[in-house]
Amino acid sequence: MARYTDASCRLCRREGEKLFLKGERCYTNKCSIAKRVYAPGQHGQQKKKLSEYGIQLREKQKARRFYGILEGQFRRYFELASKRKGITGENLLQILETRLDNTVYRLGLATSRPEARQLVRHGHFTVNGQKIDIPSYLLNVGDVIAVKEKSKASPKLKAIAEITGSKVIPQWLEFDRENLTGKVVALPAREDIDLPLKEHLIVELYSK
Repeated sequence: MARYTDASCRLCRREGEKLFLKGERCYTNKCSIAKRVYAPGQHGQQKKKLSEYGIQLREKQKARRFYGILEGQFRRYFELASKRKGITGENLLQILETRLDNTVYRLGLATSRPEARQLVRHGHFTVNGQKIDIPSYLLNVGDVIAVKEKSKASPKLKAIAEITGSKVIPQWLEFDRENLTGKVVALPAREDIDLPLKEHLIVELYSK
């Protein structure tokens, strides 16, 4: 499976803001964007005026990088969103939010989306009692996500639970912290998604 393997901090610097790809490190003074607020590369410090297309492209790239998705899959999500009733941009964000890896992160069972993706791939979670190790698995209302019984004793998951103990859970999810289980109680509305994205720009880009 293709995936991004270069330094995560380069992505944040390219977009000019924190994408929170490294968990707790992003909240400390070790965050690279706090030290170098310019794009990576030898021409990174040059200021460029973006065209309309450039602005739309950067917004799409930012969304992809927030969720850790490659271009082909992101375009398929857009096509799926465009076929659903409602506003295409909001449908797109709703699809991205209901990925299993993102939901694990939103429940506080991982400190970042990349970490959530890794934990899902390693088979630490079940959905409705069945082990699911596909990060892109799309959840529906009523689905129950749980940490596998064998994984509850994992030192890594215990450490994560301590770090994320005070995390605010979105309204579209319920979380039983004692049993490490979560439930999708509704599809996420736009106001439930706290990412600084202008999804209409993505729609404009793909609609050309």
